[in-house]
Amino acid sequence: MQSKTLWFLFTLLAIAAMVLAACQPAAPTEAPVEETAAEEPAVEGPVVKEPAEEVGGLQIPAIEEGKFNVAMVLIGPHDDGGWSQAHFEGLIYVEDNVPDVHVAYIENVPEGADSEQVFRSLSRKGFDLIFGTSFGYMDPMEVVAGEFPDTTYIHTSGYKSNMENFGNLFGAMEDMKYLGGMLAGARAKMDGNPKLGYMATFPIPEELRLGNAIALGMKETCPECTMDVRWINTWHDPIIEKEAAASLFDAGAQVVFTGADTPAVADVAQEKGKWGVTYDWFGSCKVDACLTAPYWVWGPVYERITNGVIDGTYEPGWDYFDADSGGMGLFGFMEGQELTPGMKDLPPEVIDQVRATLDQMLKGEFDRFDVFAGEILDNKDTVIVPAGEKMEQADLDQFPPGAPGLECEYCMFWWANGITAELPE
Repeated sequence: MQSKTLWFLFTLLAIAAMVLAACQPAAPTEAPVEETAAEEPAVEGPVVKEPAEEVGGLQIPAIEEGKFNVAMVLIGPHDDGGWSQAHFEGLIYVEDNVPDVHVAYIENVPEGADSEQVFRSLSRKGFDLIFGTSFGYMDPMEVVAGEFPDTTYIHTSGYKSNMENFGNLFGAMEDMKYLGGMLAGARAKMDGNPKLGYMATFPIPEELRLGNAIALGMKETCPECTMDVRWINTWHDPIIEKEAAASLFDAGAQVVFTGADTPAVADVAQEKGKWGVTYDWFGSCKVDACLTAPYWVWGPVYERITNGVIDGTYEPGWDYFDADSGGMGLFGFMEGQELTPGMKDLPPEVIDQVRATLDQMLKGEFDRFDVFAGEILDNKDTVIVPAGEKMEQADLDQFPPGAPGLECEYCMFWWANGITAELPE
């Protein structure tokens, strides 16, 4: 009896094991590294032809022998509708326009130590050119660049470079934010509610610079306007972005700008019957409540750098492009675009002023230093930049006193006149 019972139990266990085995998916012959792009826009992601190695839960793609290999590290999803999607499309542009190039990307890579492991792993794989697309990748990239002198590293935003194989890259988005401020000021004034809001991400010079550019533009068309600020301490979190936008609208703002990645601010504006200004990607301005969107066009910029690294003419340093590079736009005003519903009934002289200033920017006749030309007062009515003076790049990039050798005079640690917020600690 005991032997029969044991045999019965053994049979049940064997059957269970076979059932469990049948339920397990077959081991893949290739480890999937990247997803295809979002349906909008319809672009295909890079194809990975070899199994990937895993580092910290992230899969590291392989190079393709015989090609120039380019990798991109993204802070958010490649189809986030904002910052990361704009960079991703720039990478696809490189794939489509530079011969004999293989491209790959890794998304949702946290800043700090995790990203350092990713940059090191990509370097060991043999990638020739690596783009890091978030401020917090700066120090990790600097460390890894010192270990792999034959690899070129380009860091977007930040302010560091070793002038050899680690370069800094950014663009004068303050140009487009300034124009957006002009439109938002006119819209708020016309609506009889002269209050704006700015949903800022992290307390870094870039966010103060862009917020100040908005305020300077706002004062051009609405001298009585003010702007409040909310810090959200994240680049990409749709829930937090919606909550912060709602908080600014509920506090009285008529138009709210975002410094974060998703179009959440316009979606909330649609619910509130107000206006939102999205950011980063041309496709983010979809709903009627989107007033406009300052956005990036990274493709031509990345193509220029990739070609320069391939032929040895590109020298990593401080590469800061202005509007005349074609690397940015203002939604509703670029070729083939129409004014949004929120702009169509603005005073014609405001639209003409924005068009004329944008035209100057695109011709290289008005740049970021003109945006920040004196006289500039802070929100305590103190003169920051005297009349006839202009800020320099070190002033735009840094808090005082600035990095050694890059000290700043008018350092970006002040709020422009009209901003009601306190400075971040």
